[in-house]
Amino acid sequence: MPSPRHAEIAGAGFAGLTLATALAQKGWTVRVHERTPELRAEGAGIVLWGNSLQVLDRLGATPDLESRAMHSPAYETRMNNVIRSQEKLEGVRWISVTRPHLYSTLLTAARESGVEILPGSEVTGATAEGRIDFADGSSADADLVVGADGVGSAVRDSLGIPLRRERSRDGITRFLVPRHKAELQRLEPDTEWDNYIDFWNIEPRVLRVLYVPCNDEDVYIALMAPVSDPQGSKVPIDVNLWTANFPHLAPVLEEAAKLPGRYYGYQTTRVERWTEGRVAIIGDAAHAMCPALAQGAGCSIHNAWTLATQATNAPEDRMAEVLREWERVERPITDRAQDRSQYYADTRQMAQGDQFQGDVIETALYNPTDPHRHEVNA
Repeated sequence: MPSPRHAEIAGAGFAGLTLATALAQKGWTVRVHERTPELRAEGAGIVLWGNSLQVLDRLGATPDLESRAMHSPAYETRMNNVIRSQEKLEGVRWISVTRPHLYSTLLTAARESGVEILPGSEVTGATAEGRIDFADGSSADADLVVGADGVGSAVRDSLGIPLRRERSRDGITRFLVPRHKAELQRLEPDTEWDNYIDFWNIEPRVLRVLYVPCNDEDVYIALMAPVSDPQGSKVPIDVNLWTANFPHLAPVLEEAAKLPGRYYGYQTTRVERWTEGRVAIIGDAAHAMCPALAQGAGCSIHNAWTLATQATNAPEDRMAEVLREWERVERPITDRAQDRSQYYADTRQMAQGDQFQGDVIETALYNPTDPHRHEVNA
């Protein structure tokens, strides 16, 4: 029997763990390098759509994931606390979970698939020939090297892949806090507090709270304010400012005020190419995007699956060619998701409601595990 092919992956985030698990389940040996000494997820909550859930189904991770997830009845948009739309999104698969739960699910799937995960292992670069370099001066060779190492990707930058970053005028601070559903219900008895609710104020001041229940106990809230607003972007948050504008959310905002928080300005990273020889980049290293359509992680997960599939099917002497073809076929749908996310971030059009329809849900409906997907992704 021929020796199994080997992959070295920089970054044990959602993209890196998904790719590692998919490759291992397809017969590869895989090592994942995480520069931080602890394996844990940063952030609060996350919405997953059909494109990423199809991949998690194939990895066998869905039962664990959905054991602590929320299937909300609708995506509700409000302006100055007046309902503009309630989108039930029939025919669209979507759930919300905490980021720690998603991370734990993917970590378990990777380990059960035989992936070797090395915390405290810092990658400094890679070569097109399939060598990966480490901060301790050592290196390793692989049939496939992947940079899933985030917006500041050492793998991408070592290959000299040109990029540009587009920044928007707004940003968010994310929190995971207790739901206080009973208290919220007392404040607004007619509200369906299992909905995702997108609270917007444009006048007299731009402030937004995205309320996303993740399970029975936890709610993810994202507080948006312009970069130019020092009070709105302040962390820890100015609880008086936020509760004055969203008094019906006071119980969860008061919980958020107890946490340090970190304000992130919206930005999009666009790179010239995703591959160089035997090396590919995925996730935020390749296509970081504004969170408007909640597809940053979704595209990372579905691109990880298609990369694993294409690399597994590649003849040994044609890996570079197959990686280029993977990018040619799969990149357009991610580029369109980036463009739409950037547009909504720039224009604040999501405040109008009724946004999840037509071309906007193209990515959510995409099935990367469908062998006929190329007919759709043209």
